[in-house]
Amino acid sequence: MNTTQQALADTLRALHAPSDGRALVLPNAWDAASAALIAQAGARVIATSSAGVAWSVGRPDGHGLTREEMVAAVGRIVDVVEVPVTADIEAGYGPGTEDVAATVREVIAAGAVGVNLEDSLAPGGPLHDVPAQAARLRAARRAAEEAGLPGLWINARTDVFLFGTGAPGEQLEEVLSRGKAYADVGADSLFVPGLVDLDMVADLVRRSPLPVNVMAGPGAPPVSAFEAVGVRRVSVGAGPAQAAYGVVQRAAAELLGAGTYDALTDAADYGVVDSAVTTARARR
Repeated sequence: MNTTQQALADTLRALHAPSDGRALVLPNAWDAASAALIAQAGARVIATSSAGVAWSVGRPDGHGLTREEMVAAVGRIVDVVEVPVTADIEAGYGPGTEDVAATVREVIAAGAVGVNLEDSLAPGGPLHDVPAQAARLRAARRAAEEAGLPGLWINARTDVFLFGTGAPGEQLEEVLSRGKAYADVGADSLFVPGLVDLDMVADLVRRSPLPVNVMAGPGAPPVSAFEAVGVRRVSVGAGPAQAAYGVVQRAAAELLGAGTYDALTDAADYGVVDSAVTTARARR
């Protein structure tokens, strides 16, 4: 552990409690180049997308990625940016508390100062029960302390809304119950993908013991609307990676079909991309 990483952890923590009410906005990265460009655009923090990372190494999303592959990707991202990096570690790459602890130790060694830890056992569910997930979050906090980074930001993700767990009328109460349990064992924020209804989000924010993170995208309210109801963190998950792969898909179809190149018209400038991945590295 070094003073730079400690300072980045302090910065990430401060950005979750801004005096101006601004949410922490995270256009999720999946490799070094995407992270460097996102930082260049002005992002104050880089968050990874586990789906994007998985696809980039030929794995399916939803626990298809290995711990080693994820940690290597995080290390490459840390190497090209100077802002805090928070890593999506899915469910910790194993069912037990010792698996979560090992993942947290390795991701800290790679330079991350925050993690997402989800409570789903598999894509679509089921979810870990509350005591089991609380134990896993407690293990994450203990591992961070033992690794010398007690200020690691732990974003506790619950997939109640994302996977439609339980009766619709009971889901918010389930999220709040989980949020309280997760707060009690050291989680720092509550991430609720699948919930973008502003009235429900506002209710969650009012009653949650933790700052709330939402996952947005096309069709969701703008960042300003989430800020207005007190959301502290807005991320977009695999959205940027999907958008980039969409360009690849359209460009390939056009080139192989019509033999034209229009899909490449708005491509990032070669020099901009090349310099983005070298400038920060040169300053380190």
